[in-house]
Amino acid sequence: MRKFATAARKFVRDEQGATMVEYALLVALIAVVVIGAVSLLGTGASTKLNSAAQSISAS
Repeated sequence: MRKFATAARKFVRDEQGATMVEYALLVALIAVVVIGAVSLLGTGASTKLNSAAQSISAS
């Protein structure tokens, strides 16, 4: 039982896991922003390319 208590205290004091979680959250936030930006830019680019293709085929 003493080993468990010592291990639990060590785990609570250890901040390495908290740092890893912070980095994981930061990476997830960056991924969400990148996906949103690519989605918006991709839609705009697709619209412009379709418009150009229609104007070329119409002439």
